[in-house]
Amino acid sequence: MMFDDVARVLPISKDFTSPISRSLSQEARRYDSRTTIFSPEGRLFQVEYAMQAIDQAGAALGILATDGIILAAEKKHTSKLLEPSISSEKMYKIDDHIACAVAGITSDANILINNARLKAQQYTYAYQSPIPVEHLVQQICDLKQGYTQFGGLRPFGVAFLFAGWDKQYGFQLYQSDPSGNYGGWKAYAIGDNNRSAQSILKTEWKPEFTTKEALFLAVKVMTKTMDSTNLTADKLDIHKLYKSGDGNVGFSPVGDKELAEVLEEVLKQKAKENEDE
Repeated sequence: MMFDDVARVLPISKDFTSPISRSLSQEARRYDSRTTIFSPEGRLFQVEYAMQAIDQAGAALGILATDGIILAAEKKHTSKLLEPSISSEKMYKIDDHIACAVAGITSDANILINNARLKAQQYTYAYQSPIPVEHLVQQICDLKQGYTQFGGLRPFGVAFLFAGWDKQYGFQLYQSDPSGNYGGWKAYAIGDNNRSAQSILKTEWKPEFTTKEALFLAVKVMTKTMDSTNLTADKLDIHKLYKSGDGNVGFSPVGDKELAEVLEEVLKQKAKENEDE
């Protein structure tokens, strides 16, 4: 079997290139069959395909506040006959002081989250202290980047928003993409309509936000960016990472009652803005 024939049957091409590569020129297609093949412009198309695939996934966002972090995500309801899942498909707790929201391929996310949980416990066992948030993020991103460097592998098709707290830097929010890059943010959105969400966050986020104000902004962003004409609280999955009075870090979902009240307030404000226009 020739080299090009092998490339066509690799899972990586099937996963990421088929819906996107149709728009590429014939010249570009010569360089998108492997993660290790650079184009003349220095681009890795398979990594770019993985990053573009994230834009089609369910939306998720994170907002840093003075007293915690809000993580919000869109719930995907496939059928009313489907038994509801006990655990969230978008939010995961990694350690007592670190959690994350994901956008992309859930099975890929599960592999990386299990790896993150293992590394967090190994660090605690070795040093008798919780792993620093950025240290864990860096280790996961090193693994993700490794999958873009060797033939026969494909990039992980998932992006993360890591939320955590440690003694050195306090509350922190990090974003990571399939290439293995990561960065610290005050507010960030991933997934579907992320550019619109980013624009709203950039305009309306303030450094003095509390988690209550961050929750309001998160719901406001989701109402403006989600493709839903009748948004209800059960279509949102929102969690809060906070520090309790006893000094422990908590990560818990926002209650349905509180979420419904905030959503009602946001919709009233939206209706008033439409009337003023």
